[in-house]
Amino acid sequence: MSDNVAQLSFEEAMAELESIIRKMESEGVKLADSVALYERGVALKTRLEAMLADAKMKVEKIQLAPDGAPTTVPFDVE
Repeated sequence: MSDNVAQLSFEEAMAELESIIRKMESEGVKLADSVALYERGVALKTRLEAMLADAKMKVEKIQLAPDGAPTTVPFDVE
């Protein structure tokens, strides 16, 4: 497990978060270990959300202008 969450790729962070969830759902995890896993999970979740927000800002929707020429506009999921 890399200590620096900021250096992880999206895929690495997601895989590690999934691993943490599996560990926390298993029986026999000590309280101190659960707290450490939770803190790491929060850091990974924050990193993943930031990476998704950054990707969302880069995505553009292609549409046709009134004259028929293709143009791009920011993608709005709402």
